[in-house]
Amino acid sequence: METGEVRFIGHVTKVEKDISTIVIKPEYCEGLDRLEMYKKISILYWFHLRDNMEHRRVLTVIPRRHSETEERGVFASHSPSRPNPVGLTVVELVEIENCTLIVKGLDALEESPVVDIKPYNHG
Repeated sequence: METGEVRFIGHVTKVEKDISTIVIKPEYCEGLDRLEMYKKISILYWFHLRDNMEHRRVLTVIPRRHSETEERGVFASHSPSRPNPVGLTVVELVEIENCTLIVKGLDALEESPVVDIKPYNHG
C-alpha cells in the first residue's frame, strides 16, 4: 500500500455555534499572507476521532442525514468514517489576526487538526 505524510498546520481550538477559531502553527503563519482577500475559504481537516482501523475500513454507509435511503459507497457520502479521514468545508472567513482565523460555518470539532487551507473560487 502506498502511503504519504500529512503535516497538520494547525488546530480548531474553539467552536461556538457556527463560529470557529483555528490557530495555525507559527511555522505556517507566513502561508496566510493575503488570505484576507477571500470571503470564502476551504478548510481541510482531520477527523481525529475516526482515525483508527475500524473507521478506516468502512467502504459503505447509510447516510445519517438520509436514513431512509439505502447503503451507498463512502465516497458518495459525507461520512467521517473513510479510508483517509479528511473533512472539507467551505467557510466564510470572518477575521484573521496573526496566526488565528475566525471562520463561520465550519463543521469540524474542537481539537480537529487542520490539514490545509485554500481560497474558495466558485464560478
